[in-house]
Amino acid sequence: MSKIFSDKVINRLTLYHCILTDFINKNIEYISSKQIAQLLHIDDSQVRKDINMLNNSGKSRVGYIVKELKIAIEKTLGFKKTKKALIIGAGNLGTAIANYGNFTDYGLKILAIFDNSPEKIGKIINGMEIQDIYELSAVTAKEDIDIAILTVPGKFAQSTADFLVNAHIKYIWNFTPVVLSVPDNVQVWNENLMGNFLQFTYNI
Repeated sequence: MSKIFSDKVINRLTLYHCILTDFINKNIEYISSKQIAQLLHIDDSQVRKDINMLNNSGKSRVGYIVKELKIAIEKTLGFKKTKKALIIGAGNLGTAIANYGNFTDYGLKILAIFDNSPEKIGKIINGMEIQDIYELSAVTAKEDIDIAILTVPGKFAQSTADFLVNAHIKYIWNFTPVVLSVPDNVQVWNENLMGNFLQFTYNI
C-alpha cells in the first residue's frame, strides 16, 4: 500500500466493500456517503473522509459509482494480491473458517488444515484433507506460505505458536484466548471473540 491506514480505517473500508458488493448484486449504479453512513450507523463526514483517502471523489449530487469505488478499495487494501494461509486446529472454529467461502474474494487462499488428532487426520473439509501437524513444515516450504490461522485450544496455543515459528510462519491470526509470545520478526493479530462480544453486550 502506498499509504498507511489505521486498523479502524481498514475495518471501515472493508465494511464499505461489503455494502458495495451488495449494491452491485442489486444492480444499483450509484451510492452516496449518506447511504453508507446510515447503513453502518456512523457519521457521514467520516465516510467521505475515508473515501477521499482513496482518491475517489464521486460526483456532485449523484454519489459514487459503486463499481469504481469497490475497485478503488480492493486496490488500496490489496484484495487482488493472493495471500496463502494454513489453518491450525480442525475443531469447530477451524472447520467453520475452512468452510467459509468468501475469503478468496479478499485475497486469502487457505491451502491446508492441520491437526494432531488421529481421529481428525485424513478427513475432508471443504475439499481439503486434514493433515498431520508434523507435515506442516514441508507444506509451508513447498507452497511458500507464511500465514497461519491458529484455532487450537488455549492450553496448546503457545506450544503450537512455537512450532509455527520454527516452521518459518511470519504471520499468525490468533483465535485462541492466549496472548502469544513470539520473536520480533513474527506478527500476531489477536481475534478477541469474547472481548468483541462483551463490547457488543456491555450496555444491554
